[in-house]
Order: sequence, then structure tokens, then C-alpha cells
Amino acid sequence: MAPVVRFAPSPTGLLHVGNARVALINWLHAKSAGGRFVLRLDDTDPERDRPEFVAAIERDLKWLGLDWDLMIRQSDRLDKYAAAAERLKAIGRLYPCYETPEELALWRKTQQAAGRAPIYRRFCTGVDDRSRPPHWRFAIEPGAIDWRDAIHGPLHFEGAAIGDPVLVRADGRPLYTLSSVVDDLDLGIASIVRGDDHIANTAVQIQLFSALGGQAEALTFGHLPLLTDAAGQGLSKRLGSLSLQSLREQGIEALAVVSYLARLGSTQDIAPLADLAEAKRGFGLGMFNKASPKFDPAELARLNARLLHGLAFEAVRARVPGLDPALWDAVRGNLATLTEIAYWQMVVAGPLAGTIEDQALCAKAAEILPAEPWDGASWSAWTKALSEATGHKGRALFHPLRLALTGREQGPEMKALLPLIGRGRAAARLGGRAA
Repeated sequence: MAPVVRFAPSPTGLLHVGNARVALINWLHAKSAGGRFVLRLDDTDPERDRPEFVAAIERDLKWLGLDWDLMIRQSDRLDKYAAAAERLKAIGRLYPCYETPEELALWRKTQQAAGRAPIYRRFCTGVDDRSRPPHWRFAIEPGAIDWRDAIHGPLHFEGAAIGDPVLVRADGRPLYTLSSVVDDLDLGIASIVRGDDHIANTAVQIQLFSALGGQAEALTFGHLPLLTDAAGQGLSKRLGSLSLQSLREQGIEALAVVSYLARLGSTQDIAPLADLAEAKRGFGLGMFNKASPKFDPAELARLNARLLHGLAFEAVRARVPGLDPALWDAVRGNLATLTEIAYWQMVVAGPLAGTIEDQALCAKAAEILPAEPWDGASWSAWTKALSEATGHKGRALFHPLRLALTGREQGPEMKALLPLIGRGRAAARLGGRAA
């Protein structure tokens, strides 16, 4: 059966590389098997949710090429969560609690001081002040909770070791644990793929699925290890600089992000992919390792450059107004980001004032510039004649010419650039004039 999956971000901030990896792997899991990809916005926190972040989520997913078959908002489904809560109350699995956060913290401290695990059970704190609005907890049943995770393999929890979680706040708002299960049941979600920080949640939600009439054993669960930095630390402090918006502003290509995240932490080699179709081929949740992969921005930047170096002119022409195919072929092998092409367009079209490092050499170079038309052999013939006339060789010959003609010490091969610069601009720049 084709899987139905969901990606469920909260619109409280920008998507970062960790979010993007979860979204991408869910999308690939669904689309590689002809399934459906649901975008679910977990927007039940009015104090933190922002419409601009909803727009940013949609923009970022479209940038990556991840189209969705359905989008829902949890804020439109509050009646469904309330109905589910009533069903749980009716069967005795959802019960009211009245302790304040301070009273609960004191109880935990007392339990720990006595050497007991602070596992919450009905009325374990002894607080029963019914003048307060209650929050509602789900009664975990004792017994084994087992599933075979698509990434971690067999996982086991004991219900007796899990505290009863709050599902409904005192103000009536549902928590993630409840709303997520209700949506998964309602939408027919068959595969739940998320970060491995949710493994403990899954143990609770398996019982909740069953309590609400679902068949948790029919679901596929896959928990992806969280990304770390090069030192093995979590990325939480760096997520601002690793948002998709930030990467886009840095000139990182969407396909580079896809190529990197689709295979990071897997058994497949990381290499530039031609498109999402290539990413789908051979994809499977079983190819991901249990260990947390290291996200290296420098590796992503190198991959981005490799991707650009292999792009044909047709792949970029619409994104770079006025781009000459010959210029693209000349410079693409030197680009780290596509935005760098603007400088080389200026080099060949002007105006540009180069740097005169050796005035006498440049003057002689201008004097013996050959007549046009020029081709790929013109640079070699010209510099050979200049070397014979001045005695300059190697760096002493080529470095001053490159500086004068391009304003840069390094760059694409001059034999390809010189015909594009043209004789008039070359003569002017060798004379220290902008052209």
C-alpha cells in the first residue's frame, strides 16, 4: 500500500536544516512508493505562531521542490481534538488533575529525594483542589510497548515506567501528543517519520492510537537521529544561521541542500543529484544509520560548488538575465555560488577598472594586442609574443595581465575570457582605464 506521510512544522520560526531533512525524507519515502505527502501546520500556540512563518514554511518547501498533496492547520481542527478528549474521558483514560506547576515541581523533588522515579499517576501528588480548572492526563496502562522502528530496529518500553502525560491544558487547548494522533488517524497516515527525540512520545502515542480505535501495529515508525555540528554537539544554537532562508541568501542551491540532506547519515555517497527523481531512486528508510550525522556547512558549500560546475547553460539561463552561453562555460567551474556570475558578467561587458601591477608590461601588452577576431588560441599567441618582447615568464607575465583585465588574482582560464572581453576593453584596462 502506498504510504501517506506528514510533515508537521510549527509556525513559530523559520525552517532549519533539521526540519528540512525530516520534510525531505518524508517526501522521498512517500513519493518513491507512489504515496501522498501531507503538510500539517501545528499552529495551536497563539502566543508564538506567526502568519509570516506559515508563508516562510510554504516558500521553503516549494524552493526545495517538495510539493504537498494536502495542507491542514490544527487550528481549524480543534473540535476534532475536543471530541477525541471526550471519548477518552468516557472510557476512563483521560482524567482531571489540579496541581499547579509549582506543586508538581515540589512533588518531583520529593520523589527524587526519596530515591523514587517521579512517574505521575492519578492523584499521586495528593492535590485535589477542584476549585481550579483542571488539566487532563492520559492514563498509561502497564505492560510492554514494542515496535520495530524503521531506523532503530526493535524498541521496547514498559508502560509502568512512563508517567501519565498531559493531553489537554487547563484552558482547553490540546497538546501535541493528542492532536498529532487524532490527525494521523483522521488522515490515514501510514508512516510517521520524525526526529529520534520523539521516541518516548511514540511509546505514549501507541497506547493513545489504540485507545482511540486505531491500529498502531499497522503503522511504520521511523526516528531519524538528530543532526549535530562538527564537534558532535546539537545544532540548536546555530539554527538561525542554518535556516533555509539563510542558506538561500548565502547562495546555496536548493538542489545542493536536497543532495546533501537526502543522503546525510545514510549508506549512500553524498554527491550532486540531477533532480528529486534521482533522489527517489533507491531510497529507503533502512539506508539511514542510528548514529547522529554531522552537518558540515563547509561540506554543503563544496557540494554546492560541484553542483554549479556541472550545470548546463539551459539550467541557469532563466535565472541570470543576459547570460552568454560562452561566459557560462568559461566561468562555471570557478563558481562557489551562482551570484558570483554577476562579477564575471561585468568583467566581459564592463565597466571595470583593473589593477595595474606592472605598468611597463601592461603598456607593451596593449601595444602588441593582436587584431580581432579572437578565439581560444589568441591568449596563448599574445602572451607568447609578449614574453618574447619583455623576457617575462610565468607569474611575472600572467599575474599582471589577469589583474589588469579582470581585477582578480585568480579565476577562470584567460584563454576563454579574453575573446569575451574584446580588444577595446582589453586595451583600455591595460592602460589603466575603466572599460
